[in-house]
Amino acid sequence: MAQDQKITGDVVKRVAELGRLNLTEAEVERLTTQLGGILETVSVLNQVDTEGVLPTRQVTGLTNQFEADEVKEFVADKKQLLDLSSGEIVDDQIVVPAVF
Repeated sequence: MAQDQKITGDVVKRVAELGRLNLTEAEVERLTTQLGGILETVSVLNQVDTEGVLPTRQVTGLTNQFEADEVKEFVADKKQLLDLSSGEIVDDQIVVPAVF
């Protein structure tokens, strides 16, 4: 979208269609106004002189922590696998907490 173009109801409807959203006309009008306001606010950044400013990629100083891969012995026997579990075993199955 070019800098001087505004968000229209048609644009909002098209984006909603792509997102499989069913919007009412009232919602389209409200979103058109809200998105237009957001773009106007962000357009202020176009006025900032960024000449000579390097792109920011990381601001916290954190780095990735990598660990060496370790090959571990594979246990193919079902009984041995169950014996390795610290959880409760019922009918040759490991009981785990419900997730719902």
